[in-house]
Amino acid sequence: MTPSARVRVLLVEDDLRVARVNRDLLERDPDVHVVGSAATCAQGDALAQALRPDLILLDVHLPDGSGLGLLRHWRTQGLTTDVAMITAADDEPSVRLALAHGAFDYLIKPFTGARLADLIARHRARHARTPSASRLDQGRLDRLLGLSSTSPAPLPRGIDPNTLERVAQALAVATGAVTAEEVGDQVGLSRVTAWRYLEHLVRSGQATLEHQYGHAGRPVKLYRARA
Repeated sequence: MTPSARVRVLLVEDDLRVARVNRDLLERDPDVHVVGSAATCAQGDALAQALRPDLILLDVHLPDGSGLGLLRHWRTQGLTTDVAMITAADDEPSVRLALAHGAFDYLIKPFTGARLADLIARHRARHARTPSASRLDQGRLDRLLGLSSTSPAPLPRGIDPNTLERVAQALAVATGAVTAEEVGDQVGLSRVTAWRYLEHLVRSGQATLEHQYGHAGRPVKLYRARA
């Protein structure tokens, strides 16, 4: 799967309003398509088997059982589809159990659109790293697991890694070049703070800067994620 590959998503969520909101957030990315939506464990199991989606977003509390039990059932049946939990269940045992059964991410409601976009980006990255060979050496396995043999360069003073990731993801899912104000509105930052993080992304080669010239005044700075 390449970074821009289409992602087919199955939602398993019993609250129809929440499912609709999540669908809208996901499909802001033109390369994400929600192929089905289920409100129960039974429906979710049937659709997962029939549709074979790339990614399943799974709630914990469902009318006919637990999403954690459904996840365990899928793994015992040999279904290795990426599954991420999206749930109000914020207790540590639920989180630990989900991760133990192979959930690759866990979002606690309510969450931001940027965090959901990050989940999609991580799903893509996992599959972009998947080697085609049937056997692995340690280096290729480390890349598959998201490990790196070199330590990342330290961030400049005043650049928070979590905020930087949110800004980068907002830029990655944008449909075109955007201003610092637009990114700030999406991520919940002031225009000046968003600008500072965007300028760092430009300096580090992760984004490009364009200037839009109007009839008067300073040119507008537009930012775009580097392909």
